[in-house]
Amino acid sequence: MFRLDYPPLANWAGFSAALLYVVTLLPTILRVVFPSTKTTGIPKKLLIQRRLLGIIAFLLSVIHGYWMVSKRELDFLDLQTYWIYCQGIFTFLIFALLAITSNDWSVKKLKKNWKKLHKLTYLAMFLLLWHVIDKMWGHWTWVTPPSLFITGIITTLFVIRVIRENYVLDKSKAQSSQSKAPEATASKKD
Repeated sequence: MFRLDYPPLANWAGFSAALLYVVTLLPTILRVVFPSTKTTGIPKKLLIQRRLLGIIAFLLSVIHGYWMVSKRELDFLDLQTYWIYCQGIFTFLIFALLAITSNDWSVKKLKKNWKKLHKLTYLAMFLLLWHVIDKMWGHWTWVTPPSLFITGIITTLFVIRVIRENYVLDKSKAQSSQSKAPEATASKKD
């Protein structure tokens, strides 16, 4: 019989961190995947608080990590620990970089590189989904299904976003090359 256990506080912290993280990803994804949301103003409202929510998500992930390390008494001198928890560690490192650089000073100092650095958030999204699946499979708690749902949905929506953006790019390139082609043949005739 399938049974859901009551999650420890560490899992609640992890779930809360994942939820806030997903909210930080929503503005851009909603704008591209569901263009009608632009008129509602929801993406704009989420954008206003994006940095704050991201930093809170990072702090919750610190709490989650600390409680899990304490509970499991992990040995960081053992290389196998890094192998077992690689997706959590890499996700945490990306979140740390993003949190440290989520300020106006970093935007000014890093310029174009700031945007490139913050694109790591999409790698973190895939790592987070892998982390939830890997660590919760076989011992589900009440937060496992919603965690899988929100990380799975946001990852799926991101893939749809990438496909749409590439389709629009390809379409605009094709249109611009078609509009240039008649001009080129017209100039050859002259």
